[in-house]
Amino acid sequence: MVSERKFISENVRRVLLREYIKKEVERAGFGGLEIQRTPMGTRVTLIAERPGMVIGRKGESIKNLTETIEKKFTFDNPQIEVQEVKKPNLNANIMARKLASSLERGWKFRRAGHSTVQKIMGAGAKGCQVIIAGKLTGERHRTAKFTEGHIKHSGETANIWMEKGYATALTKPGIIGVKVLIMNPDAKLPDEIKVLPIKKEAEEKHAKMIEEKKVEKKE
Repeated sequence: MVSERKFISENVRRVLLREYIKKEVERAGFGGLEIQRTPMGTRVTLIAERPGMVIGRKGESIKNLTETIEKKFTFDNPQIEVQEVKKPNLNANIMARKLASSLERGWKFRRAGHSTVQKIMGAGAKGCQVIIAGKLTGERHRTAKFTEGHIKHSGETANIWMEKGYATALTKPGIIGVKVLIMNPDAKLPDEIKVLPIKKEAEEKHAKMIEEKKVEKKE
């Protein structure tokens, strides 16, 4: 029972840290967060679209962030590593935040949804789905989905190759929730069949077998 409480407490602390950092580095384009315990302390890998904004002038911003993680969230000797997102349009967190920003600037939800899908697929994704929910038109709550390509919601393929991102947009009618799902360009789908080219030796062997059968029939 004690171990279960400790496990729950640890995961709650990690979720709170993730939400805090996500809010703090929002302008830098939050792309993801990984937390690992090491013999030397805690390694925090922060993925961002603009790492320079996370680090700050003379490293001041990242220094303050490190102190907050250690004091407020009580992580031992945190070491923050900032990595740049190579392809922002394939990062679900970044695309969800950009979509939410478009809605906050007054974009119509259909235009924003289709535009996001086009950018993601244009970057090489095998599939994507954009879900926008809230007071999109009028007072009634509704949900709009924009899907293209292959999408998996469960199973091994979804666990390995699907990335999910969430964001909220604060608009005049109310809060709108945004969810972005992206299938990695390198995803291996169960129903994909790859035909390998026949090697020259195999071709010669196959031709020889056919000739032998012809000779047998003549005899």
